Amino acid sequence: MPLRLPDKLPAIDILKKENIFVMDETRAHSQQIRPLRIVILNLMPMKVTTETDLIRLLSNTPLQMEIYFMKLKSHTSKNTPVEHMMMFYRDSEELMKQKFDGMIVT
Repeated sequence: MPLRLPDKLPAIDILKKENIFVMDETRAHSQQIRPLRIVILNLMPMKVTTETDLIRLLSNTPLQMEIYFMKLKSHTSKNTPVEHMMMFYRDSEELMKQKFDGMIVT
């Protein structure tokens, strides 16, 4: 089933080349399916690689999932561009106000 990912996430292009069906947020909003909401706290140094690996594993399910990436204010990534973090990761304080079906911590 499709994974709902943030628009322009670098992993999308890689996964599409591997024939893994992903759905950007724009298309996903037109669907009438309630996806599982998963938040990922990615503390690995190579964030883009880890994102791609995790999404690849999560795509092997019949369920539709909506993925969110969390960052901690107390942690500054040394190996990932600030622009990537600002574009795709949300502060933990913001996400903790929402309800999720699951959380993955790496």
